[in-house]
Amino acid sequence: MSMKKIEVQIMQQSLLLSCPEGGEDYLREASARVDRAMTQIRDGGKVRLREQIAVQAAINLAFEMVKTAVAQKEALERAERAEATTANALAQAEQAKQLAQAVGGPELQAKCQALLERLDSALQTGKSAT
Repeated sequence: MSMKKIEVQIMQQSLLLSCPEGGEDYLREASARVDRAMTQIRDGGKVRLREQIAVQAAINLAFEMVKTAVAQKEALERAERAEATTANALAQAEQAKQLAQAVGGPELQAKCQALLERLDSALQTGKSAT
């Protein structure tokens, strides 16, 4: 994989960084985030040494990445639980329909069919929202 050199500015200092071909926009965005984080720490006035500012910025950015990753994992787990609950409800409705067909007359079958159609519609609406 070929590497490309990109010049970026971090706290008014020019740096020449390598990145894979096609990753230029990602590197520029990452550099801009580091620059903003370091500038904010420097402008806060509590830390003056460039190395300490860089370490604090790195920790802050890593913290945000971990927090985002955990939130994404939790959202995925909630979606998977909702999907399992929905699949269970659909299976129960199908069982009710089959029972109605075996036991009940056409009126009960029609009600079960209507219930299944409402469940299908709700499931389709839920899937399009995610």
